Amino acid sequence: MKAAMFVAAGEPLSIEDITPSAPGPTDVVVQLGASGVCHSDLSLKNGFVMMPPGMVLGHEGAGTVVDVGAEVSKVKKGDKIIASFIPACGVCLSCLSDQSHLCDREFEVMMAPRGTRADSTPYMTMTGLGTFAEAMTVSQDSVIKVETDIPFDQLALIGCGVTTGVGAALNTAQVHPGATVAIIGCGGVGLSVLQGARIAGASRIIAVEHGDEKRQAAEAQGATDYVNAADGDPVAQVQSLTGGRGVDYAFEVTVGAPEILAQAYGMTRKGGTMVMVSMPRQEGTMTIPTFDLFYNEKTIKGCKYGSSQVRRDFQRFVSLTETGRLDLGSMVSRHIKLDEVNDAFTAMENREVTRSVITSF
Repeated sequence: MKAAMFVAAGEPLSIEDITPSAPGPTDVVVQLGASGVCHSDLSLKNGFVMMPPGMVLGHEGAGTVVDVGAEVSKVKKGDKIIASFIPACGVCLSCLSDQSHLCDREFEVMMAPRGTRADSTPYMTMTGLGTFAEAMTVSQDSVIKVETDIPFDQLALIGCGVTTGVGAALNTAQVHPGATVAIIGCGGVGLSVLQGARIAGASRIIAVEHGDEKRQAAEAQGATDYVNAADGDPVAQVQSLTGGRGVDYAFEVTVGAPEILAQAYGMTRKGGTMVMVSMPRQEGTMTIPTFDLFYNEKTIKGCKYGSSQVRRDFQRFVSLTETGRLDLGSMVSRHIKLDEVNDAFTAMENREVTRSVITSF
């Protein structure tokens, strides 16, 4: 079976023949129907987050269950599933506290070997999935059955970008009707935050980007205003659009750079909330003016996987798509083959796409 393997930080992925493990008692085998190419894949490839070589990348996918272990109870052969890059075991303290995005099994699932390479050495998979492959052997806790006719290329996006972004607005920030919102970064996740804010009933949604390449996509998804950071201080531009106050909710959806986080904080009105959505470098730090934090009673929130309860939210996002309130189709920029994944990374770095989706393995 073909898969795209991480071999060294900064190097192109290697297309290799691998042999997935047979399913253990609580494992399932999924034939991939589609896999999105996400910025987090690029971050791992480039060494932003340190991971060992010999890992199949990809964590945003959907497919069909083709085999199950003897003790599997959550899905069966033939089920259509969306992969969850954080497991949802349902029994740990986090899951029982309605915080499955913090599931205690995450590290255990992520570090499990999933098969062997051509030289018989074991390989691991990104977040316990490895969707850059024809098929994957995964824990049953990492797959969510969905009932829908939505095609796999759109369903795959729910596995990461859509859940992270829409969830950031609806779950993490809990954007209220009539709110004002600023979103720094209009890639796949940023546009999903934008859609979440629109679904929540925000009155003003300000998309912030460096350049005008994303203007059309942002406005199509519901942005009421567009700020080009190349035209001047984006904080001042956002404040100007809001009567000098700033916004109720500011989302940082780029790469978690300290200077961008500072901009999001500066865009937040007194009593408002700043949400950090993107995955930063492991060694990154943020400095904030503590008196301003105190005096203006601002709130800073981290956002992991949209604070989503995937066994509830995946089907919820499917339903929003089926009724036309959530637009997944327009977010798919290109359909590619597995062996074009490195080209997809280049297109992402050149800001040419919202999402490339692998549909031919």
